[in-house]
Amino acid sequence: MHCNIRVNPKWQYRSHRDSSTRPGGSMAKNSAASTTTPSTPIDLALQGGGSHGAFTWGVLDALLEDGRLAFDGVSGTSAGAMNAAVLACGYERGLAVSHGDATAARGEARKALRDFWSEIGGASGCFGPHAGSAGSPGHAGVSDSLWPSWMFNLDSWPMYGMWNAWMQQFSPYQLNPLNVNPLRQILERHVQPRWLCQPNPAMQVFVTATAVSTGAARVFSGAELTIDALLASACLPHMFQAVEIDGEAYWDGGYAGNPALWPLVDHTDALDLLLVQINPRVRPGVPKTAGEISDRLSEITFNASLVAQMRAIEFVQRLVGEGRLDDKAYKNLRLHRVADEEGLAPYDTSSMRNTDPRLLDALFHLGRGAGERWLAEHFADVGQRGSTSIREVYLQGAQGTPGGKARQPVSAAR
Repeated sequence: MHCNIRVNPKWQYRSHRDSSTRPGGSMAKNSAASTTTPSTPIDLALQGGGSHGAFTWGVLDALLEDGRLAFDGVSGTSAGAMNAAVLACGYERGLAVSHGDATAARGEARKALRDFWSEIGGASGCFGPHAGSAGSPGHAGVSDSLWPSWMFNLDSWPMYGMWNAWMQQFSPYQLNPLNVNPLRQILERHVQPRWLCQPNPAMQVFVTATAVSTGAARVFSGAELTIDALLASACLPHMFQAVEIDGEAYWDGGYAGNPALWPLVDHTDALDLLLVQINPRVRPGVPKTAGEISDRLSEITFNASLVAQMRAIEFVQRLVGEGRLDDKAYKNLRLHRVADEEGLAPYDTSSMRNTDPRLLDALFHLGRGAGERWLAEHFADVGQRGSTSIREVYLQGAQGTPGGKARQPVSAAR
């Protein structure tokens, strides 16, 4: 896996593009604070996770409403890739319509995300076999948040396990020979690739898919950002036929980079990186049923690439902090993280395939609350220091750190 932390010289000494060449960028006036305060540049890394991407939607909604951060680059996988593409399209469209008004652009981005997830809610076959009752997530009443979480876990339904086991005997090439994917029509209505291919975009977008033949990650950006690239990033091989692009077949990007962090390291100026994590790092207890074992294996698999990238970033942070690497040649990232593992814990992996709008609404509000808490507790850290210790969060207890005890982490502040 490629995780080059060395700064690409093409980008190293370039002043932030939004500060002078793009209206509504990082030097746009701040609607939430003083009108003379510039927005603070930051990169976003958005994990995939099917319907749990609605949690990320909630986080983005809180950040956009707050208005103090300018997104330099956004890297996403699967549902995270869709969030990234819809976010960027809405923002670019808002800038164009408002003649560079960043406040209007943020409002248009919020609307774009809301419209996208409202169509996902109740749509059949987007992330799995189930569609719930009709409704519009993100605007539900209090009663919609009171539904018990277990009712959205498909594994808790008596007949689902038997039905799913039967379905696993067949491939999508047998069950869906016409390769019908309802996500395609939804994405075509909400993502306009021309907004993602601007010569000087307000935010760069990176989408990751996994090459079937090699298992390597491919990162799509710029003119490569097509509807097919988004579908490839979200192509679960037991559900959909592999997506072919330039003669290569691709599966879900989560197998190789969930999400890919190295494009943000190589191709943006921001030193702050905010990860929105929806796959649980820790799930207490030992899975014992076939469904529980399969679900936990999936969670571990989709987090493995992230942990490997975090190890590489922490290694560079440590060497730069010790003066053994030149901080002008290597990015010393300030890492931040938004997550709510306790809030998401009741929703197991099978709920990621459930598009019931009541579930999406609950996840949206969980994400929005997590985003608001992060802003209240850690916005002041942006531009100054990292608010998440890679070693403590991702590497404690790992092989090579006996008993979970390790050296004190080196500050990520530059």
